[in-house]
Amino acid sequence: MPSAAQIDQIAERVERLLVRYEELQRTNALLTQQVEVLTQERDSLKSRLSAARSRVDALLERLPDIKSAA
Repeated sequence: MPSAAQIDQIAERVERLLVRYEELQRTNALLTQQVEVLTQERDSLKSRLSAARSRVDALLERLPDIKSAA
């Protein structure tokens, strides 16, 4: 049968593990939130890039054809 000292050591280890687990949960929640923010930012940038490409394509179509200008 384990002695009181061994039980105290086990209890201390369990407490440390619980504290570490809670820290990891908080860290994971923060990282998940950062991923969501970055995903939204990425999607916004992709949308802006697509709009800019469309504008550039429209401007290129308005330019005179080099062959017909020569």
